[in-house]
Amino acid sequence: MSRSRPRSALRAPLVAAVVVLALGATVAVGVGQALGLSFEPADTPAPAAATSVASTPLADPPSIATIQVPDDARVALAASAVADALAGRGLPAPTITTEGSEAALAGIASADLVVRTVSPFADSPEAYRVDRDTPGGYAVEASGPAGAAAGLYGIADRIRSGAAVDASGETQQPRLGLRLTDSGSVGREADPEAFAAGTDYSLNTDVVAGAVLPEAPWVDQAVVDDIDAQFKQLVQHDLREGYNGIVVPGFLEYVTFSGVGDGHDVYPEGDPHVARAQAMVAAFGPVFQYAADMGMHVYLLTDMLAVSPPLESYLQRTVGGLAVEDPALWSVYQAGLAELFENMPFVDGLMVRIGEGGSVYQAGWDYSSKLAVTSASSVQAMLEALLSTAAAHDRDIIFRTWTVGVGAVGDLHTNPESYEAVLGGIDDQHLIVSTKYTMGDFYSHLPLNPTLLVGDQRRIVEFQARREFEGFGSLPNDLVAEEAQALQTFLAANPHVEGVWNWTQDGGPLRAGPMTLYLRTGFWQMYDLNTYGTARLAWDPSADPTGLTADWVRQTLSDDPATAAAITASLGRSREAITSGLYIRPYAENSVKALGLEPPPMMWIFEWDIATGDSAALDSIYAVSRTDLDSAVADGAHATEIARDMRTQVAATDPSTWRSPELYDHFVSALDYETDLLGTLAAYRESVLRRVEWLDTGSSTAYDQWRAAEGEFRRARAEHESTYAGDVDLPAYNFTAADIGAERADRDPAMAWLARVMLLVLLLVLGLGAVRPRPTALRALFVATTRPWRLAEIPAPTNRTERVVVWALPAAVLVASRLIYTWFAAPAHLVATLGAWLILAAVLRLVVGRRDPFHLWAALGGVVLLRTVILLVALVVRGPGRYWFGFWTDPTSRTAYITVAFAAFCWSFVVISLVLRRAYGMRPLRAVGFTVLAGGLTLAITSFGIAAIGLERALTIWNDQMALLPWGLSRILGITVYLGIPTWLPAALAAIGLLLTVVGGGLALIRRPRAESAPA
Repeated sequence: MSRSRPRSALRAPLVAAVVVLALGATVAVGVGQALGLSFEPADTPAPAAATSVASTPLADPPSIATIQVPDDARVALAASAVADALAGRGLPAPTITTEGSEAALAGIASADLVVRTVSPFADSPEAYRVDRDTPGGYAVEASGPAGAAAGLYGIADRIRSGAAVDASGETQQPRLGLRLTDSGSVGREADPEAFAAGTDYSLNTDVVAGAVLPEAPWVDQAVVDDIDAQFKQLVQHDLREGYNGIVVPGFLEYVTFSGVGDGHDVYPEGDPHVARAQAMVAAFGPVFQYAADMGMHVYLLTDMLAVSPPLESYLQRTVGGLAVEDPALWSVYQAGLAELFENMPFVDGLMVRIGEGGSVYQAGWDYSSKLAVTSASSVQAMLEALLSTAAAHDRDIIFRTWTVGVGAVGDLHTNPESYEAVLGGIDDQHLIVSTKYTMGDFYSHLPLNPTLLVGDQRRIVEFQARREFEGFGSLPNDLVAEEAQALQTFLAANPHVEGVWNWTQDGGPLRAGPMTLYLRTGFWQMYDLNTYGTARLAWDPSADPTGLTADWVRQTLSDDPATAAAITASLGRSREAITSGLYIRPYAENSVKALGLEPPPMMWIFEWDIATGDSAALDSIYAVSRTDLDSAVADGAHATEIARDMRTQVAATDPSTWRSPELYDHFVSALDYETDLLGTLAAYRESVLRRVEWLDTGSSTAYDQWRAAEGEFRRARAEHESTYAGDVDLPAYNFTAADIGAERADRDPAMAWLARVMLLVLLLVLGLGAVRPRPTALRALFVATTRPWRLAEIPAPTNRTERVVVWALPAAVLVASRLIYTWFAAPAHLVATLGAWLILAAVLRLVVGRRDPFHLWAALGGVVLLRTVILLVALVVRGPGRYWFGFWTDPTSRTAYITVAFAAFCWSFVVISLVLRRAYGMRPLRAVGFTVLAGGLTLAITSFGIAAIGLERALTIWNDQMALLPWGLSRILGITVYLGIPTWLPAALAAIGLLLTVVGGGLALIRRPRAESAPA
């Protein structure tokens, strides 16, 4: 009997130990699946090869003194482009006459340039041909105004480029018939104070919000007039560059839903939304119609689901909310779309995006959008409804595949199988599908988008001239060759590609980059190159990209042959500087999955100018790049040298040969900025990659390289910020996150030594408790740590010192170890950890009541020591940095640690239950009940505190101090949004904690039934 009892007493703890280890292993596997880092080489296209640049003399401009055109406003506007081109080459501006005008009747019939309307001779309405009309004159022949205007714009382009006019009489027509641009900088204002701050991450691209008034007359006509002038300027520039369509944000603000019910079902009678929408149509209809009058297609752009408070209320009443698969919901939007087409008949269709939305896109009024269309069936229901209305009005629906969601819609943008699953069954001539040309967002090093190779729908390809992730157009960035390569690939594979959509200004936040507003403010010419190149490639995808760049240079910067050749050659190297200097190539050229996401190829610079310092990104980048680390480091210096060479090449040109000294100064300053920026980033990349290499390998060489590179980075960063901080044209990059990460990394060696010393001391203390029965406190802590089921056998001491030591020593160990774990830099983590322990200890102290708490403190102390030993073992190698490196990148060490650490967490409650039962004589059910109660109440109070702070704010505070995830997440996207963490989680956990508290209390209150009396 004396031997069987200890064995039976040991059986339950052993079973519990096995169970908690199994739980730990289960959690470890789950975490590994959620966080696991995986990567494989991406199918990145080879860099587009640039052709050689020759110093080519300009062709003499044609001698054109008179131009005769049909009586059509759009053709007359195109003729003015020819006149301006000739004036730009130093010739007198020609006289422009129209057929039947007094000038023509007066005898100017033999004009030097005549436009004639002839019978159709090609499929495209924009087709034209240029021939010699007389030995010294030219004739443009076309079947209508579209072709006549295209011919004149083509002649103007050749004149501006210093090229000979093709008067061979051959038919010229665009390969792609739909060439769209965005609305540029229309409606946006240069605000130096806001741009200098660089912290406005609003993504609203609205054109008209600046003109809206809070009450009647609802619009400020003076602002409308300004917007009208900006819009006309944009339209005329776009036409000259070869575009024939424009996309303008807007939909709900022009709609009253008068076709729903009696006309007042959505917006009740007297609702200001109605009067405002009517005023908006009256004010801005004529503004946007100008583009249609000048021969451009006009599309409005909206996010879906577009909503306003009254509309949401109506949908709630009628269909139960945002029931996006219900045709009844879409019938409301059909009525609005029909109203739009009727009130603004010049609009060619509606462009729809479902992948982004929310308050960050609002324009300061109550129209907003919801991310609600996230399933294949809801996309199909939406398109079926909208296409039905579009067909009735002979309009188009352009559906953007930029999607966010689950299942087929989640990767619709990049997965051909998902594309087919969602859109394969839709065959409608009024549907156009618009897709970014890269397999993701507009980053470099991405494969071409495979969904543009498939599908039977009409397709257009999206390009971005002002690359948001590559300096917002502040850096030379010639994309023409890359775009030519993409278009040729898509056209060879997919006969349904019929257009492009180029973003001149859109993409990214409004004021977090340089204060360049297209055509209006700053050195916007830097990205006008890509706008020009996209249009020319859409006309002729086989055109020589270097030749197109040279044409643009001669038109925009300098027509001096030597200067133009130098600038063109410099731009030809711009992509190599960008792709090497802003990206860590071995990482960028892999398709990576981490944190359950597919991070983009530029994670070390986070959206859009923040050099990140978080361990998740930097450790993962190193892990992907470690087999080619020297090359990854060398690329930074190589990019800097390229930028320096480009600067030397451009600066050596004669400023007097440029179209203006300001353009020369802008370009040289941009190259100075690029050289400085890439040099600073080169030092930073070396410092972080060598730092993580040291964490990984412990190499003393890597350590020395890290320290040297960090010193260089700090010097370069200080110089960069001193030079460019507050500069609205060339803004300094944000190194706040980098500094946070570096400060913690600098402490890793010291933290490792502290962890080693503390672990040694702790093991000595436990060893002392193992070999000596006195001091009792140390003996009790050793037993509680190693054999808690024997803790009740330790007599409580009478010595006051030992009664203090039994809780004070673990408390000190807890505080010290967590300070080491957080680099002495994360008080939020310390407060949360200590707070939870204090709540648990306080509840259990109340449970024990008037009984001696010595064994309770010993039990809790033993748990603290056990969990601290586990933590310190993970920290002794190379500090917290190594701990997190293993967590993010090493599945084996992560699984082992989580298994043991989570098991120790669960073991805490086993120990509490054991001590309540064996040291305080509680029945098993009662001991379990009080353990559940204590754990539940701790969870409830802690979760309630986080809920009161707000989960996003709490995570932001914690992450800012721990530097684990990108610092910019909360400031731009939101940690909860990016990682898909529901904001209601703390409230749910608090509710679960309260439920456990009630259940535990119920178990603790159950009394043992009295034994039944024996029968008489």
